[in-house]
Amino acid sequence: MMQNDPVHEIGVDNGTTVQEFILLGFRAGRQGRWLLLIFFVVVYTLTLAENFVVIMIVVRDSHLARLPMYILLSNFSCLEICYVSATVPRMLYDLSFAHGVISFHACFLQFYNFFSLGNTECFFLSAMAMDRYLAICHPLRYSKIMSQQACYKLVAACWILGFLWYAVPVFLISRLSFCGHNTIDHFVCDPGPLFALACPPLGYVPLLFNISVSSVVLATFLFIVVSYAFVSVTLVKRSSQGSSMKGFSTISSHLAVVMLFYGSVVAMYVGPNGEDQAEATKVVTLFYSAITPLLNPLIYCLRNDQVKEAMAKLLQRRSMK
Repeated sequence: MMQNDPVHEIGVDNGTTVQEFILLGFRAGRQGRWLLLIFFVVVYTLTLAENFVVIMIVVRDSHLARLPMYILLSNFSCLEICYVSATVPRMLYDLSFAHGVISFHACFLQFYNFFSLGNTECFFLSAMAMDRYLAICHPLRYSKIMSQQACYKLVAACWILGFLWYAVPVFLISRLSFCGHNTIDHFVCDPGPLFALACPPLGYVPLLFNISVSSVVLATFLFIVVSYAFVSVTLVKRSSQGSSMKGFSTISSHLAVVMLFYGSVVAMYVGPNGEDQAEATKVVTLFYSAITPLLNPLIYCLRNDQVKEAMAKLLQRRSMK
């Protein structure tokens, strides 16, 4: 798998001299790799099961299926299934066979899918914040503004915009020349290691990519914070007038998911420098790519009273058959 082997090279007219990359993955011995494999098989299985349960509950319950909040949540669970599947199966494969070799095109396909799905998650978290803002701050206008049709259009916009956003930056990165070694010290194809492997001059590509990432993360995070700030003020006013405090439970769950996701993303930019940076980056990437999709259904839905009630009805109907 050396770079001077003609089997691992393609022509310069395709923008690169590297046909394959080697993912180093985790610095662990054989026993450590098997322990990691077992752990992440369990995490991946539970993540799929939890999110499939959420989707099934919403789809099978005619009442929840009409509510914008649960239309968004069921799509969010679908997104989480895709998000965790963009990286974890490949990681499990490399842990099982100590393989590590990934083709140039497979690497950039994983890169594009991983970042596009993460981008889509930012838009969905913003959409859910807007939904809660309209429901709590403008309850009389909520049903008119957030109709089923409007909600489905919002869902479509999140998916489409999420996948269009990185199309040009990822394409431009793939056109860079990778004429050095082809070893990536990560378990996924990440832009940092890819830029490190690219031959100078890189031009405006790194700046364009950083602007693309930062603009989405900052804009959506500020939108979410402002939305929930208005929601919190409205709930405080209502509680002082003797109204129910149930709304605080809902937004606290939403904010917990937001903090988990955005906190780990921010940690990518303020992590340690030096030799420990690569390992710290892997840990943070694992957290938001594998652990948060496991925790989100528990935080968002499975502790929700309406979801619990719908699940009980579903189980009751199945037991009567």
